[in-house]
Amino acid sequence: MTASVPVEVRDEVRPVWPVRLPGGGMDGLAQRRGRVWLRLIHVAGRPVELRAAQPEPDRLVLGARALARPDAQHGVERLRAMLGVQEDLRDFHERFRDDPLIGASVRRRPWLRARRRPVPFEALAWAVTEQLIEYDRAVRIQRRIVRHHGRDAPAWAYTGLRDAPDAATVASLSPARLQSYDLSAGRALALVRAAREVASGRVDLDDPDHEHGWRRLRAIPGIGAWTVEVLAVLGQGRNDQVPAGDLGFLKVVGALTSGGDPRARAQEAEVRALLARYDPWAGLAGVHLLHAAVAGPSRLAA
Repeated sequence: MTASVPVEVRDEVRPVWPVRLPGGGMDGLAQRRGRVWLRLIHVAGRPVELRAAQPEPDRLVLGARALARPDAQHGVERLRAMLGVQEDLRDFHERFRDDPLIGASVRRRPWLRARRRPVPFEALAWAVTEQLIEYDRAVRIQRRIVRHHGRDAPAWAYTGLRDAPDAATVASLSPARLQSYDLSAGRALALVRAAREVASGRVDLDDPDHEHGWRRLRAIPGIGAWTVEVLAVLGQGRNDQVPAGDLGFLKVVGALTSGGDPRARAQEAEVRALLARYDPWAGLAGVHLLHAAVAGPSRLAA
């Protein structure tokens, strides 16, 4: 039975490896209020308010509020997965703490991970908007999509929170409507087609068999390796995947392989070859590489 007032579920967590709460997101969905991280998501169309605080370096307090306890419990599980509280990265750190490329970052930032999103479809949709354009411009597109099609917080949630549109909402949009927000024609069509795959259930982004969904998404014109790999890293928690076509990687690896030329750009194959030495943590190693190189704003660790 659904309650008329929100039910709160709290979970005090001692992460198995250091974790640090993220800041607010550039797209405006996640917010920081003092020491509390806040976010609104939806579970089967029902609103869930997420909260996380870190009163001590080795202790997190996670919470979720919803009108039904199972939804709040689901929200806490989303938080745990997003933050990686059960991930033991000890082997990664022991193997690569003295690595010549990323060792300094590994030692200095043991908590560093890719900045995951609590909802996989959001990672997929935002990846499409970020294809081959400046990150700031992509963020403006994302904000327009949220403004026009996002979901408001209910009266009982924290004021000002808003959620991104779900797959069914995006699937119902015309490509022309998305183009009006500055998304290119090809990417607008690709986003609508990807949303239809997810909304119909033909692609289940929560299915542990990620590769099945990736194959269906890759069959959509305009959905390439980079988009699927960003989904894998930011939406599905895959530390082994590398969006090798990311401009940040092309710049960093280009500088490394050219003797420091800041104008050099590597090929995707060169990025994959360099990061293959870190398997099965190539994606995590890539995040450290971007930080170590101070490559500027990154889609992976903004």
